[in-house]
Amino acid sequence: MANIKASKKHVIVSEKRRQSNCSKRSTIKTFIKKIYFFIKKKDKEKAYQTFCILQSMIDRYALKGILHVNKAARQKSILMKCIKQIV
Repeated sequence: MANIKASKKHVIVSEKRRQSNCSKRSTIKTFIKKIYFFIKKKDKEKAYQTFCILQSMIDRYALKGILHVNKAARQKSILMKCIKQIV
């Protein structure tokens, strides 16, 4: 444990940030699972609506550095490709 007061505060703040970032990443994973569920049910409209919500979230988190930019682009690309294949 740190001895300096500022170091102790930094430990606490970084832990709060870590928990917040984990929560945001978990939300994205949940949305992705929902989209794959709708794709499996062949419900293109609900999958696309959920994707629109997810897309803005992914972009926001990629800008803030919670997600890597390339990973965000890859996830969006893969999901959109799957949604387009629904007949």
